[in-house]
Amino acid sequence: MANKLDILRQKHEQALLGGGQERIDKQHQKGKLTAREHLMLLLDEGSFEEIGKFVTHRSTEFGLDKQKIPGDGVVTGYGRIQGRLVYVFSQDFTVFGGSLSETHAEKICKIMDLAMSNGAPLIGLNDSGGARIQEGVVSLAGYADIFYRNTLASGVIPQLSAIMGPCAGGAVYSPAITDFIFMVEHTSYMFVTGPNVVKTVTHEEVTAEELGGAMTHATKSGVTHFACANELACIEQLKQLLSYIPQNCEELPPAYPCLQDPEQLLEALNSLVPENPNQPYDMKEVIELVVDKGSFMEVHQHFAGNIVVGFARLNGKSLGIVANQPAVLAGVLDIHASTKAARFVRFCDAFNIPLLVFEDVPGFLPGTDQEWNAIISNGAKLLYAFSEATVPRVTVITRKAYGGAYDVMNSKHIGADMNYAWPTAEIAVMGPKGAAEIIFRKEIAAAKDPEAKLQEKVAEYTETFAHPYRAAERGFIDEVIEPAETRRKLIRAFDMLQNKAKVLPRKKHGNIPL
Repeated sequence: MANKLDILRQKHEQALLGGGQERIDKQHQKGKLTAREHLMLLLDEGSFEEIGKFVTHRSTEFGLDKQKIPGDGVVTGYGRIQGRLVYVFSQDFTVFGGSLSETHAEKICKIMDLAMSNGAPLIGLNDSGGARIQEGVVSLAGYADIFYRNTLASGVIPQLSAIMGPCAGGAVYSPAITDFIFMVEHTSYMFVTGPNVVKTVTHEEVTAEELGGAMTHATKSGVTHFACANELACIEQLKQLLSYIPQNCEELPPAYPCLQDPEQLLEALNSLVPENPNQPYDMKEVIELVVDKGSFMEVHQHFAGNIVVGFARLNGKSLGIVANQPAVLAGVLDIHASTKAARFVRFCDAFNIPLLVFEDVPGFLPGTDQEWNAIISNGAKLLYAFSEATVPRVTVITRKAYGGAYDVMNSKHIGADMNYAWPTAEIAVMGPKGAAEIIFRKEIAAAKDPEAKLQEKVAEYTETFAHPYRAAERGFIDEVIEPAETRRKLIRAFDMLQNKAKVLPRKKHGNIPL
């Protein structure tokens, strides 16, 4: 027995070394941690249970039969984060560059199946050169097996992807299907084709960082939701995100004690919106004041800044927040803002996270660029997402709510449960000046002083429509409130709505305007 135990221990030691000490040292020299070091930082101490440690590939061609390393380039298993069960896989770049083989894929699929069966989040730590070329089509089949499971798991369990190194070719599509992507600045990359192929095909000279680095995808494409300064920050943000979301679609998000007074009045909000309706202010200040102190976690911070999305807590309970940002492009809705918010709304709805909307929107962005790139169907995505959402939904209109954008931003007409307005709210088809120019065009043209006449008619339209009371008279606004009361009103509203039960019409699925 002693001899057999020695053999077992030796195999464990061999597996823990991955591709060997020399390759581990190279990983460290690049400023990167190994697959197992990532898991040590991610999971609660002592909670990791590995599955498939001794799995090796089955290939015999191109000399692979002489290179068999236990684990075959991916560490898989389960553990706990803040005491909650999660399933994990962490690709090991020291073994064949983390490339995906038939057995490597089988290990990941096994973990995915367990996560689905047991209703717990799946976390993938990606650090891979792509498909293992020596295996040919079986490695491609392995990717497809993973993609298929990602799709089946979507909306059932949370799926989080951290890109800890290269992620190229077919490898990028699994993270793209998952709910949130984290990338590390200067050490992680995502692209369908790398710089060399781009140069060959299009003759463009581009670096890996410019083509598919963390900030590229955080600012230009919106592919990644979080761009992190280093691997430690990436893992900490991933753990923070998990604290806002439930284990699966059948559960509620975790709640935490809140020491703030739920009846607290926030006098600072009474003077936050400028007197001049064209003057910007920072909607994040509103969010930070209303939600539990320090609880707001912004998602997609560097992408489509004219809309803000993220998670927060209100009296200890998770919320998803969608807010127009008047400090960027006046808070207008455009293609990127619409798709960014729509995906976030659909995630929150899938996982029982109530939605809070702060609205200050002058409309949709006009122009040929927007029209030719389908602002109509892209804007409709946000409309569709809100209309379909069955979680508790509350809107606060702080200032402008103009035109179709008023409808889209979680209005009463598309199923919002409670709609509040501040006294500064302007709910109208368009701004007073534009409206006056259209309605009173003939009168203004015939006047001796057209400019003075225009100002007179702008004032008339403003008095008639540029306030929240017409909408409140119709019941489209449930209450016009003092800004200072906002936190108290929202806590009570979400408490009232916590048992909301709404069922959509029976169907296979809708046809969102993709």
